[in-house]
Formats: sequence, C-alpha cells, structure tokens
Amino acid sequence: MKCIIVEDEPIARRGITKMAATISQLELLDGFNNAESAAVYLQNTEVDLIFLDINMPGINGIEFARTIPKTTLIIFTTAYSQYAVDSYELDAVDYLVKPIDSARFRKAVDKAIAYHALLLDEENKSVDKVADDYIFVKSDRRFYKVNLADIFFIEGLKDYIIIQMENDRIITRMTIKNIYEWLPKEVFIRVNRSFIVNKDKIDSFDNNDIYIQKYEVAIGNVYRNEFLKAVMGGDTYKTSP
Repeated sequence: MKCIIVEDEPIARRGITKMAATISQLELLDGFNNAESAAVYLQNTEVDLIFLDINMPGINGIEFARTIPKTTLIIFTTAYSQYAVDSYELDAVDYLVKPIDSARFRKAVDKAIAYHALLLDEENKSVDKVADDYIFVKSDRRFYKVNLADIFFIEGLKDYIIIQMENDRIITRMTIKNIYEWLPKEVFIRVNRSFIVNKDKIDSFDNNDIYIQKYEVAIGNVYRNEFLKAVMGGDTYKTSP
C-alpha cells in the first residue's frame, strides 16, 4: 500500500515513519507538515493510505479528510481520544492516540491492509435480498447466505459496507443507510454514522464505547440516547462519564 504522513509535529512524524518502515506491505511515499502541501501532492499522485493528524495549523485533519478521494483510506492520529467519533463520521479506518504504541499501530495498519484488499477484490458484491433472519450477499456470480444472528456489526466504509462476523468478514457495495432500512430494528442498532451493531452480540458497554469480543465501537453523541434506550429499555439511561 502506498501511504503518506500528514503530521505537523516532527517527533510524531519521525515516529510514524519508523513504525511504517517495519511493515513490508507499506510503501511510504512522503511526509508533510501541513494539509495544504499534502493536497497538492495528491493531485498528481495516487495514495492508498494517509496517516493524518487532526490538530494542525491552517486546514486541520478533519477538514482535509473531507477532500480526500474516496479510494484513499485514512488512519487519524491525535492526542485527544474524543476525536474517535469524528473519525467514524469521516469513514476513517481507525484512529491512533499519541503517543502511538507500536502494537496498536500495527493493528490499525493490518485493518487498513485488509480493507484495501477487500476494496480491490470485492467490487462486484452486492446484497440482493433480506429475509426475516438472513441476507444473501452476491460474490463472484454466486449468492452467499448470511444469518443475521451471526453478524457482530456492520461498518460503512466509503461506498461499501463491511459485514463482520466471528470468523468472517464480507464487503459489499451498498450504503450503511440502505442496509439499516432493511434490518430488524429490535436487534440492530445504529450507534454512529458508520456502524450498526447487533444488540444480541454486545458483551459490555460504557458511555462512550461498545465491546463485542475483541472489537470496540464508539457511540456517537447523537445516537447515544437511542442506543441506551434500546439496550436498557424504558427511559433514557445514563452511565457515569
């Protein structure tokens, strides 16, 4: 994967450069200390992945992300964990909180590599039909049955959705809004702009995040009350900060 770093802090930029060099699947093309220079670079160069700082002078990372081509994946880097929900709102693959741990960096990159491969290989997939307890997902001229009860969550990424199960992940060209309209609302809950979770698969949650086995999904501010009502029942329930 061809990648660039957009980070105004020299120490952080060097750190990301060093960690990226340890991953053979990454080809680091360049690094920039501001979004303006990176934008000029992207006009003439195809990039698969951007490590993007959020807090930068001039155009910040959030603003810049809105201008990035849909074919380019983003991993946000930030000193503030509260930006996690913002990253989902912009279809980012992941976000890393500084100082960045090397194992956490590798996990985010592995996720980006997997998504990139799926986007390259699975462009002809589509969801064909939804029944009461399953959906059919088209792949390579065949339809594969996916039981709704097996779905952990559905993630929106660019113009695709990713259906995550325990031992499998399927990608299809569809918007998260459209798939949500098809799903039974008593089981599937929209928890931020990019994620729908299966209520029956939730292991635990707090005021900010949902935990399903090894996965962690942020709860968006505008979705929090409806989520809490759906899982707790009755009136809005508030957890401690």
